[in-house]
Order: sequence, then structure tokens, then C-alpha cells
Amino acid sequence: MALQSGRDGESGRDGESRGSAGRDPRPTRRGVLLGVGLAGLGGALAGCSTAAVPYDANEAGVPPNGPAPGAMPSSGAMTSPAAPGSDAMSSSPSPRGGQASQSARKKAKPKGTVLGAASDIPVGGGAIYTAAKVVVTQPASGQYKGFSAVCTHVGCLVNKVTSGTIGCPCHGSEFKITNGAVVAGPAPSPLPARQIKIVDDQVILL
Repeated sequence: MALQSGRDGESGRDGESRGSAGRDPRPTRRGVLLGVGLAGLGGALAGCSTAAVPYDANEAGVPPNGPAPGAMPSSGAMTSPAAPGSDAMSSSPSPRGGQASQSARKKAKPKGTVLGAASDIPVGGGAIYTAAKVVVTQPASGQYKGFSAVCTHVGCLVNKVTSGTIGCPCHGSEFKITNGAVVAGPAPSPLPARQIKIVDDQVILL
């Protein structure tokens, strides 16, 4: 009996050793298939897009009639707006309003009344502008003087500039073309000066 139990014990140990040795350390087919299925499911979920796709769209998600007018571009096509002060804004051409305004100012007529052409006034003589009641003389070349054309005697208008003097027809008073001073009476005082300037060969009364 003892011998039999010993055999039984040995057989039991042999069975355990055989059972442990009979387990295949390699993964089973079922485990491999399960792993492959989980990996494929994860890849499919990662490749899915959350954007709405039309029912009849192709594999790229584009409907047969083309993308909708208001469709948003993909994340790769979206661009951020240019920041203020970036090169996109600095590269825009600068307006030419400044140059236009400067040229307009240069061409603008000066303030005052245009009496006539400066070239019409002879050197050593003068011109009388009765409408403005002004006499302009040129005692020396390029030197212009302006005076009131109203005689200081009784208010007559002077009518001639000759021999370096301005003459009044009423009572014969004469005035110097250089400063309007009285040369001959009865005028009691010189002709008042009038402010003028020459611009582009024009005599301007200021």
C-alpha cells in the first residue's frame, strides 16, 4: 500500500509538472485577434472627424456639387489675421494726400487783389489802377512801390506818372514815385502808401 501511495504521489507530481509544462507560453489566437481588433478600433476613432459630412459626400467629405459657400476651411487652411503693425500692413502703399495738399498750396492763389502784370510797369515810371484807386511805381528795376491814387488835396485821382513824379489833373499837385512825398502843391501831404507784392509777375494788392 505504501508503494502504491508513493506511485500515486509521483503520478500526481508528474501530472502537475505535465500540466504546467503543457501550457503554451505563446499568446492564443483569441488573444491575438482581440488585440488586433482593439488596435484597429483605436485607429478608426483617431481618424474620425467631428465635422458634419453631407449624406452623399465622397471619401474626402466633399458633396457632389462642391463645398458649401459658407463652409469653413480645414484647420490646415485657416490663417490668422495679420496683427497690427505687421509687415502686411506696413507694406501697403502710403497715401499721397500729403503731396497733393502741398502741391495745391503751392498753386493756390495768394490772398489779395490782382491789379495787373508787373511787366507793364516801366522802370522810372508807374501804372495807375483806377478801380482799386492805387498807383504802383518802379523807381528802380525790380523795386515796386504802392500808393493811394487819391490826391491829398481835394480827393481827385492822379492820372499820370512821368519824369519821376505822380501828377494830379485837378490842381497840378505832384508826388515822388519813390515815397509819395509832395513835390508840388497845393497837396498838403504825401500820398499814403499801399501794401503790394509781386507774385508770378502779378501785382497783388494786400
